[in-house]
Amino acid sequence: MEEKMRRVLAGILIAALMLSALSCSSMSKGEKGALIGAAAGAVAGAVVGDQAGNTAAGAIMGAAIGGAAGAIIGNYMDRQAAEMERDLEGAKIERIGEGIKITFQSGILFDINKSNLQTEAQNNLANLAEILNKYEDTEILIEGHTDSTGPEEHNMDLSIRRANSVGNYLAEQEVNPVRFKLLGYGEKQPVASNDTVEGRQQNRRVEIAIFANDKLKNAAKKQAEG
Repeated sequence: MEEKMRRVLAGILIAALMLSALSCSSMSKGEKGALIGAAAGAVAGAVVGDQAGNTAAGAIMGAAIGGAAGAIIGNYMDRQAAEMERDLEGAKIERIGEGIKITFQSGILFDINKSNLQTEAQNNLANLAEILNKYEDTEILIEGHTDSTGPEEHNMDLSIRRANSVGNYLAEQEVNPVRFKLLGYGEKQPVASNDTVEGRQQNRRVEIAIFANDKLKNAAKKQAEG
């Protein structure tokens, strides 16, 4: 119980860091969204991905090591992705390079203009947490996105609160929050036109990028060499 409480408190600390970032008046909205951590390679990849309109995919590519070691990591991700495809409902699972990208439409997770998780979403995320705990040698980037309806500042705040809700719930399910990086992008990264109902629905989403941590990378390199 003490361990669970420690992890929940760590999740709350992440939220506090996010709020601190938002209080920096000299920062742009994009900088506020991108401030909350990630490993150096993943950050570089996220910047490239941001320019291309998809930081989650960019973070995965930025964390890649390639070669035989990368192939070993890929096999690790293949097994994990297969379980996600089997156990997660309403989620789009994509294998990208040496990682996994998961996309949840926000309607599956939240009510309109809300950041508290629906009951069905909690069950889905509990299944995700079980898989994440089984494959623990990964980093987890959680991103919130909105459509362009409403003020830009509000959308940024909503996207961050939604990413935080997902992160905190996973922490409650015993996923170590040290693995988390939380980002909010508001309306900044649409994947479809905001001029249609269908497009706005696609833009309201939470994306999760999963990629190898240093422990897995080092183990894969040793295996490849040996």
